[in-house]
Amino acid sequence: MTAGEKIQSLLADEGTPKLRGTMGAILLLAWPAIVEQLMITLVQYVDTAMVGSLGSLATAAVGLTASTTWLFGGMFNAASIGFSVQVAQHLGAGRQKQARDVTWQALRFVLIFGIFMGSIAFALSFPLPGLLGAEASVRPQASVYFRIIACAMPFTLGANMFSAILRCAGDTKTPMILNLMINVLNVILNFFFIYPARTITLFGQAVPMWGAGWGVAGAAFASGCSTMTVFFLFIIVMFRKRSPVQMKWRERCGFQKDCLLAVWRLGLPAALERATLCVAQIVITAVITGIGTVAVAANHLAVTAESISYLPASGVAVAGTTLVGQAMGANRKDLAKRFARMVSWMGIAIMTLGGAVLFTLAPQLIQIFSQEPEVIELGAQVLRIVAFAEPLFGASIVASGALRGAGDSKGPFYISLGTMWGVRITLSLLLAGSLGLIGVWLAMAAELCARGLIFMIRLYRGRWLQISLFNQ
Repeated sequence: MTAGEKIQSLLADEGTPKLRGTMGAILLLAWPAIVEQLMITLVQYVDTAMVGSLGSLATAAVGLTASTTWLFGGMFNAASIGFSVQVAQHLGAGRQKQARDVTWQALRFVLIFGIFMGSIAFALSFPLPGLLGAEASVRPQASVYFRIIACAMPFTLGANMFSAILRCAGDTKTPMILNLMINVLNVILNFFFIYPARTITLFGQAVPMWGAGWGVAGAAFASGCSTMTVFFLFIIVMFRKRSPVQMKWRERCGFQKDCLLAVWRLGLPAALERATLCVAQIVITAVITGIGTVAVAANHLAVTAESISYLPASGVAVAGTTLVGQAMGANRKDLAKRFARMVSWMGIAIMTLGGAVLFTLAPQLIQIFSQEPEVIELGAQVLRIVAFAEPLFGASIVASGALRGAGDSKGPFYISLGTMWGVRITLSLLLAGSLGLIGVWLAMAAELCARGLIFMIRLYRGRWLQISLFNQ
């Protein structure tokens, strides 16, 4: 039985499903997303290590623009939420034609919004490093890196959009396979475009190997090419693979007012939430930049290393969005509440294990990316600080996904706004002067704990169960 069939079986059962059945549906949806996130993280480790081998200046150039890249990615994620949650609720209510209409409109949106945002990012790439206060030696590489990433943004939006739609339709395996292809292809292309021409030893034989030698620019080019390739594979899948959201040319659909209004209601708060977090991250990046290049490099590598702990929780959040969304569409609020609570506690359990890994293996994780003693020591210290906040961070990640499945995007926005600016930014500004990067990460740990507690309180109060996405 597929995940989609399992969900429909649970929704059709008028009684309260057994714990085994509910857990089975969660795991069917979650395991491909968890595997996807773990494998993507491991490949990103290799990617970061390749850039790290060029030195701390290259690492700092990539790390400097990471928050801004994440900001644009957040806009794309918000748009994906706006369309995919509608798909989940339509399918939960048995409205497959409406779900396919939403998918068609998503494709049109990708073409328009992706080019628009990519153009803005391209123009921003020229002054961005200076605006962030980067050292003169870092600015040229950071600017070129972000400019190339900007050119690939329409394809990034498309891959994100169709991944989210397929997941909310109950298919988490296809996005897993295609998104893994992005990352594996990225590493392969890195091998050729980052490094110059050289001779390698293969099976005991010296083999000349072509290389572009573009350094940081090569890493960005490889990322853009791999994303573009997989975006077109997503398009093929959407038209050729049989599914509740299979696109058919004869059913093509223009923009509809109700759909766009729902995208606005769901996507705007999500976009504002990510903007709040990203602007705060940019402020923090500026603070860290003032500490020095070693701090920038250590911070970037520690953030990359930390992702191994929270990306599995992001996989569980995918299951939460799909299950809660389809349950709300079917008007099964009892199931929606059950799903939301179960996935949230699963997120806490996963992140507890992740925190233990971070604390125990902190130096080894940083050493994957850099061999510079100062960077390793500082990166390991901040990783061990944030390890204690990981369980509640997991609660916020998964509960947020569940709430969005119900159409509650405003709650996560207000929570993130309050904790990020009221706790993390305030404490970072107070502590950075005396404690440096350690003070910034102490502020981060305090904010993650506060955010997780507030998310769990909102989830258990249950007011989100009264939201009606299509009747506002």
